[in-house]
Amino acid sequence: MKLLAIDTSAKVAAAAICTEEQILAETTINTKLTHSQTLMPVCRGLLENAKIAITDLDGFAVSAGPGSFTGLRIGMAAVKGMAFALDKPCYPVSTLEALAYNLMGFTGVACSVMDARCGQVYQAFFEITYNGVNRLCADRAISVAALADELADRKETIWLCGDGAELCDAALRENPADIRLAPLGNRLQRAAGVARAAFASAKPVTAQELTPEYLRLPQAERERAERLARQQQNTAMK
Repeated sequence: MKLLAIDTSAKVAAAAICTEEQILAETTINTKLTHSQTLMPVCRGLLENAKIAITDLDGFAVSAGPGSFTGLRIGMAAVKGMAFALDKPCYPVSTLEALAYNLMGFTGVACSVMDARCGQVYQAFFEITYNGVNRLCADRAISVAALADELADRKETIWLCGDGAELCDAALRENPADIRLAPLGNRLQRAAGVARAAFASAKPVTAQELTPEYLRLPQAERERAERLARQQQNTAMK
């Protein structure tokens, strides 16, 4: 099976064409350019350089979240458009699981972390094996302080990966656990990791069924919910 994999869950824009055995082409961009500027030119360039027609793809893998709300929507929209036009399946994968796949061959536990702001991170643990990863907990939003408490009891080597890795590393330097920053080439989002996660466990969905997994409401919706709660409280007090 040949997939075009995309990750726009954070600052990095990444795309790759992969089979189960090979990374045929891969590009990662980590600049100030927006995903809307870079993503589709990157995908076209990959297909052209690999001499692969888009119609020869068997489907599309995409990081479905958690992550940046705007970034996820851009990646989802691109995959939805291509999959719908070509009547191909989509393979949504967890951003945190895809990050863990970047560490295949390491020894220990991947601690995938993405900066969720307000002192929190999106996080999950994965046991790293030579051939893949094993999920140890569900994706979640957790405070850095609570994560530090959990890590203090772990005996394995913990590898921090994701755009929240450096944030956590700075906050966890006094932690007694064996906590290490993943090497830069393995630390941030890669589309090849999305493809590996898709091949390993993702279930195909149609373009219409493809939806992001935010883990928590966007800020605008949270603020609206807070306003409504205050209004209801004020009404009840009258």
